[in-house]
Amino acid sequence: MRLSDFWRNLEHEFGPRYSHVLADSLSLTELGSLTANEALNKGIKPKQVWEALCRAQDVPPERWLGVDIEPKQT
Repeated sequence: MRLSDFWRNLEHEFGPRYSHVLADSLSLTELGSLTANEALNKGIKPKQVWEALCRAQDVPPERWLGVDIEPKQT
């Protein structure tokens, strides 16, 4: 998962405003009580952070893969 995918999934799941509040304030126990932003800044992979956040917020596993994006037409 790329960092841009992490943010797109986060904003789609929690909304553009709340997602950034969540990333700055929710302590993720399984990542040593780091917030999502702290974990990403420490080099933890975006997929690992995303999955920890999903578990902490009880996001159903079927939504963990994020939004399907149509390929751009050339």
